[in-house]
Amino acid sequence: MSVATFSPRNAVLLLIIVVVAALRLLSFMDLGPLTYFTPVGAMALFGAAYFRGNVKPYLFPLLTLFISDLVLSYTLFAEYRNGSILYAGWYWTYLAFALMTISGKLILKTVTIPRLVASIVTATLIHWLISDIGACVVENKFTFPYYFGRLITALPYELRFLGGTAFFSAIMFGIFELVQRRYTALKPAKASN
Repeated sequence: MSVATFSPRNAVLLLIIVVVAALRLLSFMDLGPLTYFTPVGAMALFGAAYFRGNVKPYLFPLLTLFISDLVLSYTLFAEYRNGSILYAGWYWTYLAFALMTISGKLILKTVTIPRLVASIVTATLIHWLISDIGACVVENKFTFPYYFGRLITALPYELRFLGGTAFFSAIMFGIFELVQRRYTALKPAKASN
């Protein structure tokens, strides 16, 4: 990627994602009901909505997710690595993240509040279904009754995921929309950047 294609717009978008990814690390501290109140879904949707092209919407949010996962993997969750660089079944989380980004690209072609709400709900459903399929496969227990039981057990976590995605989406999208209105250099170029 050349410096010429890394516009001020992309720099601001990436900065917002990096700051929110750093806040993700705080979501794993013992904060009671706010534990796992995560910005992961918001990062996927934000990248999908504002980065142009076919690589940047996935690359930058996935890269920040990966870096924050590395930090978590070698600090708070070191016992779950089992000899690998990340936790068991990490690829299911990344698949869900990529699918959330695809859904965001499809739903958020124009950023409006109803479209943002639809994308938040869709991202949460994708995360819920894919993460639990992944957990069943990793545990080698993929049967319908077991999967259905995991879905029910995961509901409180997914409600926090929904809340985190909505909260951080409101912050990320809100900040960028306000800054974009103030600084015209951040508006998208007519050609794909």
